[in-house]
Amino acid sequence: MKNFAITILLAVGLSASAQVNQNVTKESTTTTVTVNDGTGTPKKLVKTKNTEATSELELKDANSKKLNKEAYETAPQVTSSTSVVRDEGFNARIGQISNYQMGGKDYVFVTDKGGYRITTPDNVEYGKLRRTSNGQYIYRTKTGTSVGHFDAAGNFTVETYDDKADGVTVETYTKVIK
Repeated sequence: MKNFAITILLAVGLSASAQVNQNVTKESTTTTVTVNDGTGTPKKLVKTKNTEATSELELKDANSKKLNKEAYETAPQVTSSTSVVRDEGFNARIGQISNYQMGGKDYVFVTDKGGYRITTPDNVEYGKLRRTSNGQYIYRTKTGTSVGHFDAAGNFTVETYDDKADGVTVETYTKVIK
């Protein structure tokens, strides 16, 4: 009886492992960028892209009694994932620009080593953004200081305390995609 149970377990194990008829191709590409922004500590950005293509192997005339059968691959199923890991303080490229509109006027956000500079399209300085430890930004213009944040769509929302109304006013710079 003991030999019979061992034989059945062995047969089930071999048949389960023999049923895998797949061709799997995996590719991983890693790109590392190091930027020295003048703060003394270089910042790193590591981008890893993983691609996996899986195709089934099928036999031509699978039901025939022929010993040597032709095999062919089905169309591959491709999955791809990308992950980005960056050092604290690594923002965008210095000098990179994004276009925004607020109140019918155009503005340009230019990255610099401390955050962003806000200028008009003809390069007149309007204000500055500096990132805080909680992910928001200090918004500084000639008329005052406020707090702001970027939303998921890339728009920048500014919240300013108004002494006269004893409340908060909200303004939004809408990102312009060109």
